[in-house]
Amino acid sequence: MQKKTIVSGSRPTGNIHLGNYFGAIENWVSLQEQYDCNFFIADWHALTTGYADTEDLRKNTLSLAADYIASGIDPEKCTLFLQSEVKQHAELFLLLAMNTPLSWLERCPTYKDQLANIKDRDITTYGFLGYPALMAADIMMYRADYVPVGEDQIPHLEITREMSRRFNFLYGKEVFPEPQPLLTKAKVLPGTDGRKMSKSYGNTIALADTPDEVKKKVMGMITDPARIRKDDPGHPDICTVFAFHKVFNEAQVPEIEEQCKGGCIGCVACKKLLQNKIAEFHTPIYEKRQDLLATPDRLTEVLREGSNKASVKAEATIRLVREAMKIGL
Repeated sequence: MQKKTIVSGSRPTGNIHLGNYFGAIENWVSLQEQYDCNFFIADWHALTTGYADTEDLRKNTLSLAADYIASGIDPEKCTLFLQSEVKQHAELFLLLAMNTPLSWLERCPTYKDQLANIKDRDITTYGFLGYPALMAADIMMYRADYVPVGEDQIPHLEITREMSRRFNFLYGKEVFPEPQPLLTKAKVLPGTDGRKMSKSYGNTIALADTPDEVKKKVMGMITDPARIRKDDPGHPDICTVFAFHKVFNEAQVPEIEEQCKGGCIGCVACKKLLQNKIAEFHTPIYEKRQDLLATPDRLTEVLREGSNKASVKAEATIRLVREAMKIGL
């Protein structure tokens, strides 16, 4: 039986942190065993808000590729590629832009949110307004059956589904399936300060952090502010360290909760226990990541091979698109 197709990607705007890993990458690693997975580095998407400063774009691209592979994304099991190396994405984006109503783009939740919140750069550009069409092109290019998303991302996928329906209706051929959301139950990690883990907050633990940096960040985590002495009863449900134990030390969570509430374990001891558990997970990924970045030419070749593989798939779709639109020779 032919495997169903999945598409997903990330922008190379900085290092993957633990929130990213447990929110998406961990799921991708399991999906590549069951589906025809197409995972990409969305460097064109990075330009929608970062077009004015591209100094680190190539470095960030290789860094993200290393993050992917060190985390378990296997180029032998999936198609791992660089968006800008598959030129058919640009062609499909252009063709979709010709028939996508402006109102669809303007109502995109992320468009409204980022216009309101990004004040340090000018994002009132055609590229930023049109990025949902580029996102749709990325997904439709591989005629994806599913896109792994969280519930908050369903409105973005619905725009792609609408574009697929509109294309098929306008040109009278069922070229594109309507991609379905593959809802993922992700493990949720707060940032080290208790807020959402985000690079903009400076509260992340990145896969690129050295083991010593990770230890320091764990020791600096926010705990129960009402707990002054070791034998004070704690409130683990409001403690960042306890939230991390739920992910990295699940077997001991009942014991830690009981000890914390009874004032039998201090915050420092609890953090040191967490340090060891995070190190068991993080250090092997960090070391593999360092090995990969030590041979950037090999990383580049992996992306080039994956992009060539993706281009073959993309060209088959573009031929169907040109035929349906009666464009070209």
